[in-house]
Amino acid sequence: MTNQIKIAVVGVGRWGVHLLRNFLEHPQVTVAAVVDPNLERLATIQRQYFLSNKTEETVLLTTEWHKIKQITDLDAVVIATPASTHYSLITNALDWGYHVLAEKPLTLNLKECHELCQLAQKRQRQLMVDHTYLFHPAVERGQAIVQEGKLGDLRYGYACRTHLGPVRQDVDALWDLAIHDIAIFNSWLGQQPVSVQASGRVWLQEKVRRTTTPSPHHPISLLGLADLVWVTLTYPNGFQAYIHLCWLNPDKQRRLVVVGSRGSLIFDEMSATSPLTLLHGELEMQSNHFIPVNQSQQVLQIEKNEPLKRVCDRFVHCIHNNTPCMVSSGWVGTQLVNILAALTESLNQNGKLVVLNTNHY
Repeated sequence: MTNQIKIAVVGVGRWGVHLLRNFLEHPQVTVAAVVDPNLERLATIQRQYFLSNKTEETVLLTTEWHKIKQITDLDAVVIATPASTHYSLITNALDWGYHVLAEKPLTLNLKECHELCQLAQKRQRQLMVDHTYLFHPAVERGQAIVQEGKLGDLRYGYACRTHLGPVRQDVDALWDLAIHDIAIFNSWLGQQPVSVQASGRVWLQEKVRRTTTPSPHHPISLLGLADLVWVTLTYPNGFQAYIHLCWLNPDKQRRLVVVGSRGSLIFDEMSATSPLTLLHGELEMQSNHFIPVNQSQQVLQIEKNEPLKRVCDRFVHCIHNNTPCMVSSGWVGTQLVNILAALTESLNQNGKLVVLNTNHY
């Protein structure tokens, strides 16, 4: 097939295996290599995807990252490894002349993000971050609803992302979970926050505070690895969004709401039948009382399409045209890391308001 792109997938853990599946199924992609330090994991995906039985090119299965340089005409790498490894891997990949799709967050350090974006521009290669929710059909439809003014004057928003695990040992619940909801709020509002606040609690891994010092590759708060975090984002127009994050709560929620003067828009990922709902309603003064009026519920239809498949399609498109992904470029990833870094600073100062510096992009 013409326009085939050769890709190496680096890291086939809990999320990387989904990226591998999508690229194996993509008609314009040849998966030329799979890299993972775990030999057992490589053997598992070899059996699962019959990689040893492929009749076309042999897929290189290796534990050694640098061996991908042996592959002729490799175009791109897909990196789904712990965030602390991203900077060195992406730097290598760009220097070797490859386009890069990286799992979120881009890195754990704002300066490193900035350097990677500049390096991608210098090498004339595309750097894209897998912020999967930005490709979710419900999020795209929600953005149109909000920006068309159907909610009236925007007042505030809130989100809840809770479940019983998985518990990370490299980053806290803030860095693991918040990036999704922040990305959605930014997308729907078409703005970046100007200030942030965060507070949290640690129950499971408080000893990290005593044994680990925060570093560019390990941005834990002084609390330790927070299991519960409350976030406040304030936007230029005064809109505030409140986010509840916890990986120590069996009440699994994936819900985000924007409230306006004429209604609310609800994105409920846990609802199979109505993930995106528009609730109309407002209050009207009648005889010195506020009375609810114009109430109705509208379940919005969205297309059935796997968001991660759309991420992979967009990455292929960006490579073919050598043009950046405006939705989820390295610079968008840098903006989100800037917000998370400011929230960690607030967490370390007992919820102090932190004003964002946007001069990095």
